[in-house]
Amino acid sequence: MSSRALRRLKGNPRGQEALQAGDPELETGEEEEETQTEPAKNTSRKAKKNKKQKNICNIYELINEAENETDKNCEVEAPAEEEHVESKLDPDNQEKEKSDNEESEKQEETREIEKSSVSVKASKKKKKKKNKKTTAGDAQEEGCTDDIDSILETIENQNGLSYRNECSRNADTRPILYVEHRNLNPETELKRYFGARAVLGDQSRPRQRQRQFHRSTWMTTLKNTWPRFSKPGISMSLLETRDGVQYFTFEHSREYQQVQFKFLDAVESMDPNNIVLLLQMNPYHIDSLLQLSDVCRIQDDQEMAKDLIERALYSFECASHPVFSLTSGTSRLDYLRPENRAFYLSLYKHMMFLEKRGCPRTALEYCKLILSLDPDNDPLCMLLLLDFLSLRSREYSFLSRIYEEWEAHRNLSQLPNFAYSVGLCYYFLSQQEDLPASECTQKQQTADHLLQNALLMFPSVLMPLLEICAVEPDAAVSSHAFFGPRTQIGQPPALNELVALFVGRSHSLWKDPAVMLWLERNVKEVLQRVDANDPVVEEYEKKRKLRYQSAPRSIHRHVILSEIKEATAALPLEVTAQPVMGFDPLPPLDSVASYTRPERANRVATDESTLSLFLRSLLPNFNLQGGVRPEEDLEVAHAGRQLNQEVNRLMGAMRDMLANIQFQEPPREDNPERDEEEWD
Repeated sequence: MSSRALRRLKGNPRGQEALQAGDPELETGEEEEETQTEPAKNTSRKAKKNKKQKNICNIYELINEAENETDKNCEVEAPAEEEHVESKLDPDNQEKEKSDNEESEKQEETREIEKSSVSVKASKKKKKKKNKKTTAGDAQEEGCTDDIDSILETIENQNGLSYRNECSRNADTRPILYVEHRNLNPETELKRYFGARAVLGDQSRPRQRQRQFHRSTWMTTLKNTWPRFSKPGISMSLLETRDGVQYFTFEHSREYQQVQFKFLDAVESMDPNNIVLLLQMNPYHIDSLLQLSDVCRIQDDQEMAKDLIERALYSFECASHPVFSLTSGTSRLDYLRPENRAFYLSLYKHMMFLEKRGCPRTALEYCKLILSLDPDNDPLCMLLLLDFLSLRSREYSFLSRIYEEWEAHRNLSQLPNFAYSVGLCYYFLSQQEDLPASECTQKQQTADHLLQNALLMFPSVLMPLLEICAVEPDAAVSSHAFFGPRTQIGQPPALNELVALFVGRSHSLWKDPAVMLWLERNVKEVLQRVDANDPVVEEYEKKRKLRYQSAPRSIHRHVILSEIKEATAALPLEVTAQPVMGFDPLPPLDSVASYTRPERANRVATDESTLSLFLRSLLPNFNLQGGVRPEEDLEVAHAGRQLNQEVNRLMGAMRDMLANIQFQEPPREDNPERDEEEWD
């Protein structure tokens, strides 16, 4: 702090001390004062230069220098104060002195501001130096700890205790089905491709007035175009916790159950307008959103279909339990409960929309999320889709890791999609440039081995794959009996369904010319092994005949949801004969229902038209209340059976009549017996 600021704090006006002391130098002229101030200024400048050039080793030298500077500033300011006092005593020069004083005060204020900025900069530099010293000390401590850890590791390795370290490292790694929150948002993947400005646009700068505070969700966000959200009557409860795994279930309130019954009536009416009316009254009813989404998708309104699925997911996420985790992989939902199935289907349909949108990485996270809800039973057979999304998103390490960890207890190599996709995964890993040459050759050999085993186990995949890729096979391959049509005709129906599903979904991954050359080389090696009567060929043939006799219901459900034409054509008749609803395709036969739908009351006669009422009154079992008398149930059933028999007889007679109809051919021009004047 300068001496001038100290005087102001004490309350002494400028130049008052000099007057009280009776300094005789006050009567001196202005010329002498100017000559005295100029050398003082020069000395202060020299002192500043010397201060910059001087290297200080001791901290206390700074204190001494600060005191010297204050003394010098006092000596410099003393003549200025004397000049100010003289100007006050002389009335003629007061006006001039006022202007001079104002200018001098402005200059002094600017100098003080500069000094304060310099002091702030110096303090910042000191702080940086202190931080550097502390970071250097921390680095030394870390280096010491690293040395200690390395010494302990060497001691444990010498004592044979390195196995504990490996176990601890494996425990620290994330589980295979761990889901990252940021990857559930498709905008993160789109930003990676196109940049944040292209993806967000005007949304990156939200206005203050348009801000609305809602519950934060991970999968979807509330849109302004949606109806006002209110709790639809869905809640989630924790059933039990066993072995670190938590089992949850969704529950419906009584009001939601009544809406569900109205929805089932609307579905039976086969009129989508009834579902639309129901959604207007209950805009967040889950099954109505799922069914109407399928209707919009059939009508090629993809944006509206996607929006309805996102609305259903938002409703589910708002109703989720506080302990329920989307990412840990330890939360379970039983597919046997009808309340939980809608959540599975909403996730699956949202995942398919993301995959079509060009976000395979985000779709892979949702695939892992669905699989983590019930990994043992896998009700939607996500393992038939996991390999495709992993290859599309170039997550080769994840695919190879899940194959290595799950092959022992899940037999992933017995699925055609995994048998071929894992080999392709190792081929892509061998083509990476950042790997050393030895590791590349090792992965290339692994890829060749896996692909040859896949060709030997599932030879019926090759010809449909080449056909859909528009590649003409070699004559030696097409004429060989191992890849011929006999293998496709003689394979079990369940295997035919799996092969059609894999070829129809993953054929785009095999169109690369380099991949085709790799496939061709391995096909020739497989033919050599077949011609050499390799015992593996006979072993795999026995496995094909014993297994794949009938596919489980979950695979049929996955094929229906995938909507791949080649796979749906291979579905058995007992699946295609029954009606399939979009809100619950192929429900489990052993479903666990928490509430049942009440029996529908028969329609009252006043709801019918006059003509239908008159025609129904002609029947012998007519009842005005719309019901059938209980004593006539057997008679009605017997009459119904007779009617069915009569209808079948009539249909048979119609078929015979249509088969025996013969049409007379018109006369030809080369007929010599034709009368030329016949057409005149």
